[in-house]
Amino acid sequence: MLNWLTSAAFTLFGAPTTWGELLGFATGAWCVWLVVRQHIANWAVGILNVLLLMVVFWYAGLYADAGLQILYVVLGFYGWWQWVYAGQSRNALPVRRTSGPEWLSLLTAGVVLTAALAFFLDRYTSSTVPLADALTTALSLLATYGQARKLLESWWLWIAADLIYIPLYAYKDLWLTSILYVGFLALCVLGLRAWLTDLRTPAPSSATAV
Repeated sequence: MLNWLTSAAFTLFGAPTTWGELLGFATGAWCVWLVVRQHIANWAVGILNVLLLMVVFWYAGLYADAGLQILYVVLGFYGWWQWVYAGQSRNALPVRRTSGPEWLSLLTAGVVLTAALAFFLDRYTSSTVPLADALTTALSLLATYGQARKLLESWWLWIAADLIYIPLYAYKDLWLTSILYVGFLALCVLGLRAWLTDLRTPAPSSATAV
């Protein structure tokens, strides 16, 4: 299976595009579309997507991104559980804004993660892009956590990560994945607007007493 996933499906801009990257493209686009619609199936599709991308990134030398996919699997199950069981009265988890203390925690975690990963990648791996790999990894983890808790601003974190991912993957000759992240960027903007509309829409009132 690994041999097939890492074999070339076609050539794009002079670089081979593997079957793993092609399937990652398809499942990734489907997953983000489901997130925008707040459809719970996004978590199952997302878990499949990150398993595919784990293989793609490892063979491309993006070791932090490859390791990140393992955490994505864990966060995927966490988000799945949150959306099913953490909502009010076990209904859909409501969209909300990120609080001040949450922002402070996210900022602290982001700085620590980026610094630690960049140091590790630079010192102990053959990564040619340790800082970019570390920063996008940290942003993606924080965005996924925010998405699991339906924090509106998680979309801004995804937008920031995508703006770095697009040129990074092009630099690594992962052209199809780079194009995918252009699509992700557009979907993130749509997701931000959709969740903002949902946030501003008053929740349905409970049944009136008789």
